[in-house]
Order: sequence, then structure tokens, then C-alpha cells
Amino acid sequence: MTSTTADRLPRTASGVPLKLQLRRAERRRQLKAVGLVLPLFLFIIIAFVVPIGIMLFNSVHDDTLLTLMPKTSAALGTWDGKDLPDEAAYAALVDDLKARWKDKNAAEAGKRINYELPGARSQVLSSARKASKLTAGPYKPAMIAIDPIWGQPEIWSILKRGGSAYTPYYLLRSLDFQYGVGGRIVATPPENAIFRDIFARTLIISLAVTAATLLLGYPVAYLLASLPLRISNLLMIMVLLPFWTSLLVRTTAWVVLLQQHGVVNELLMSLHLIQEPADLIFNRVGTIVAMTHIQLPFTLLPIYSVMKTISPSHVRAARSLGAGPFYAFWRVYFPQTVPGIAAGCLLTFILCLGYYITPALVGGPTDQMVSYFVALYTNRELNWGMASALGAILLTATLILYYVYNKIIGVDRIKLG
Repeated sequence: MTSTTADRLPRTASGVPLKLQLRRAERRRQLKAVGLVLPLFLFIIIAFVVPIGIMLFNSVHDDTLLTLMPKTSAALGTWDGKDLPDEAAYAALVDDLKARWKDKNAAEAGKRINYELPGARSQVLSSARKASKLTAGPYKPAMIAIDPIWGQPEIWSILKRGGSAYTPYYLLRSLDFQYGVGGRIVATPPENAIFRDIFARTLIISLAVTAATLLLGYPVAYLLASLPLRISNLLMIMVLLPFWTSLLVRTTAWVVLLQQHGVVNELLMSLHLIQEPADLIFNRVGTIVAMTHIQLPFTLLPIYSVMKTISPSHVRAARSLGAGPFYAFWRVYFPQTVPGIAAGCLLTFILCLGYYITPALVGGPTDQMVSYFVALYTNRELNWGMASALGAILLTATLILYYVYNKIIGVDRIKLG
């Protein structure tokens, strides 16, 4: 650009070219926008993305045996897994057990082995105590004499797999698979296979609650959208009333209502609908009823917000063209509410997958969902690998269902308002 052309450019009162001034203003606007979004972005990264990343990492990472039994892991590097390992592996085992007995970490190594070989924790701890007194070899017959467990190839296979910091064991166990003879992956025996049933139960309960909230919430949403504003506002307060109390209080209230001599049973008996108290609590019925009450607003509100945008003239036009009341509703009004139904049902279903408190309080032993076992392994068993694996599989199943949902219905049709 020549000096003559530059002189012809529009300028501000201060002499700065107008184009340059506009560029600076646009840059400042973008920086302000980034500054406003950055705290939320960091919050999502720290509170959502990072924990999920750690969970996925812990579901396949376990360096317990590699850290606590390093010599044994190294000695088993060339073991073919067919017969018992050689004397060098037993000597390395004794050295590791002595070290673990000295630093009081033998129980931790035994606990990790116990995950795959139930009952091994006490045997490993006892073996470490006795091995600490061994002064000379041969160690192979000595260790087998201390405990026959060291004459079983299964425990050596576990120690060999422990030589890697990454393991599929937790994910396999979460799907009711395990390592068999020779390291082959086999199905868990039926008496020990529980996790497939747990995942199926979680999906079934979530679907049942979603369907119940839709059946109950759709007519109420239609009423709210159709009634005069003064009445609909009063009904909306009643819909939102559960949000004024905590989840724990609402769940406890259902315990009082559904117990054997609770309000519901007493009312049914006084109306002579039943002759003796019905089992409404600590079973699947109580779980679904309590969860439906809690989730109902989450399904109803998106449907209501979409219904408010539908003009009543659409149905009136269909009626004027000869359509009956039901036909006009089904062919004209209902299809316009599908985006709200999709949003509400998807929100409720995903929230139900992670329920813990309600099934724990009002459900029975066969009504506990995946979250209960995640909490069990986290708080009581201190088995972070299993807790992370269950969470990872539930997340994967949710993403797959979301993908299928998107293919069938389409996420672009979802509307929250």
C-alpha cells in the first residue's frame, strides 16, 4: 500500500486508521468472550474431564504387584506358564516376601492376589512371615512346604500378569469373565457371575422409570400448557415442590409411606382393596415408585416448554378440516411435542443410570444398581480398579445407547425450550 493510498483511508479523530481501530475492537471483544467462558471451561475440565480420564486410566492400570514384587515379576519374564517356575523364581519370591514383611506391605500384595485367587491374602501374609526366617535354599521345596499355594500354577500366572502395569482383569471381571488355565479368558462360573445381571437390572429400572415419568408427566405438561396462566402457575409450583427438599428427604418420605403399616397400605386396607399389607418397600416396586417421583419434573419440564411453543390454532385448523379430537391431537399436536419428549426421556434415563441413594434405601438386595457396587468397591473394599471398571463400562454403555438414540431419533430434534 502506497503512502498516498494510506492517506486516503478513513481515520478516527485521533488519527488512527478506522480499519485498524475496528480490528482492535474486535480483538478486545474476543478476549472478553474468552475471559467469560474460561472459568466454566476450566471447571468442566477439572470437575468432569479429568475425573473421567482418571477413572478410565484406573480401570486398566494396576502396578501393585510390579511395585511390591519386582524381583518375582522380573524372574517370571521368561516363564512359559506351563509347569512351575524354576528355583530362581522361588528365590526372587523369597526376597520379595522378606522385603514386604519388613516394610509391612505383605498384606497389600496378598490383597491384590486375592482379587483373582480368593482366599490367597492370608496365605500370602503367612508365607511372608515364614519366608522371612529362611536363610538358605533350595527355596522351591521350602516355599511349597510353607504353603501348598506356591505349588499351584494359578498364583504364578497372577504374578506373571502382575509384571505389567496395565491389566484387562478389572474390565473382564466387570463383564463376568476371568482368566482360566493357561491364561485363557473364560466365563465366570454362574455362582460368581453377577455383573451382567447388575447392568441389565440398571438398564431395566432406568427404562421403567423413564416410561413411568413419561406416562405421568405428559398429561400434566399438556394441562400446564393449556390451562389459564393463573391456574397453570399454581400447578407448576406443585410440580417444582419436590426440588425444595433434598433427595434424601424425599426418599425417606417414601419409606414412611410404603412401609408395611405406612400410609399407602393403611389407605388400601381401609378401602378394602387389599386384605393384608402389601410388600411395597424394599423391592422393585418401591424403587421404581420413589425414582419416578424424583425424576418426574425432569421429564415433564422439557415437554412443557415445547408444548408452550405450539400454537392452539394448529389443532383448531385440523378440527375445522374434519379431523376428530383424537386424530387431530395424534397427527398434528403430538408430533410437535416429540422433541420435548426426546429431551425429557433422555435426561431422565441418563440420570437414572447413576442412582445410588434411592435404590439403597427403598430397594431390596436384588434392586441395587451399578452405582451401589461402585460405592461398595470405593468405600468398603478400597478396590479402585473394580470401581473404575464398572464406571467405565457404564459410561461406554451410555455412549452406545446415546449413539443408537441419535441414529434412530436424532439429537438435533431435542429441544429443552
